[in-house]
Amino acid sequence: MLDEETERRRRRRQWIHPIVTQRYWKGQFHSLYKDLSQDPFKFRSYCRMSVEAFDNLLSLLHPHLTFMDTCMRRSISAEQRLIVTLRFLATGNSFASLHFEFLLGISTISGIVCHTCKVIWQHLREVVMPTPKAEDWLRIAEGFYQSAQFPNCIGALDGKDIRVKKPPHSGSRYFNCKQYFSVELMALADSNYRFVIVDIGAYGSSSDSRIFSASRMGDRLCDNQLALPEPRRLPGSTGPPAPFVIVADEGFALSPHMMRPFPRRDLDDRKRIFNYRLTRASRYVECAFGILCTRWRVFLLSIQMNPDNATLVIQACVLLHNFTRINDASSDADIDQNITSSVIFDQSRTGRPGTARLAVRDVYADYFCSPEGALPWQMESIRGSR
Repeated sequence: MLDEETERRRRRRQWIHPIVTQRYWKGQFHSLYKDLSQDPFKFRSYCRMSVEAFDNLLSLLHPHLTFMDTCMRRSISAEQRLIVTLRFLATGNSFASLHFEFLLGISTISGIVCHTCKVIWQHLREVVMPTPKAEDWLRIAEGFYQSAQFPNCIGALDGKDIRVKKPPHSGSRYFNCKQYFSVELMALADSNYRFVIVDIGAYGSSSDSRIFSASRMGDRLCDNQLALPEPRRLPGSTGPPAPFVIVADEGFALSPHMMRPFPRRDLDDRKRIFNYRLTRASRYVECAFGILCTRWRVFLLSIQMNPDNATLVIQACVLLHNFTRINDASSDADIDQNITSSVIFDQSRTGRPGTARLAVRDVYADYFCSPEGALPWQMESIRGSR
């Protein structure tokens, strides 16, 4: 009986399924790619980037996505590998769905997506998210001062839970406070909604403060290894130089280079104004997350991969986000406006006050209430929070 079952399975085995052999004339890539490249609007909707940006991306990755043909079969081209990966990231469709769209094997698509995401992280990172230097921090600080009127700000920090399927034998390590399984994307963003530094892959059950403290980014900030500029006076101020700071919410600990809001209890106008000004700056990382998920809709569903491969997908999307922000900045104008306009000031958050060098926060709070640092509309903005 066993021999008959084995023989029956052997007879069913095929080198290539007949449907898959039709991909050269019926698959989406071979039937649509040339037509889509002639229609910029449709191409952007399909790949989530312009034709020019796709060509630039392909030129950077082509050598690393090209494989040799063999006597057994033809290799899948770099263009098709990139298209398949972008389509997966743009839609979040399952590999089974992509199998019927591109007429490629399910395991083949899985391998293509993981390999391409790894190549993107390895060879695009230094292009669109290089390690910041002192001049980069100064440029970021100027951007925050011009757009959010928060001086000496070198970035907005926050974490985002990326939903994944439950890894086997993981217990509750990936189960977060929102009652689903996730890995953490911790990101520092600038005023152009680009990610400057990221930490990806921490357990979803961990808090933002704990993840940041254990991350390489947190270690380097604590040890003064981020090449931050020397402290400088706030614009128009005659007081002592103020250090460059990161703005974050109450989920992070207060430190000389990390600003968080005052707790809600016993708030006076001075503290409310500081919280308002900090919220105006820290919203940029939330907007960056919103743009990321709007463009790459794989984040709208649970990523059906193990945590290691899910981390590769998140890494690739972060870099592609920066890449499209640089190459397709004009096309994101509507997205930016919609997301930014939806951000409102929220004083309802609570948290324990920090204990490390509260004087730095007081320097900024005093400056925002001074004639040199006050905004004409800030009193009107905090009126509803009293």
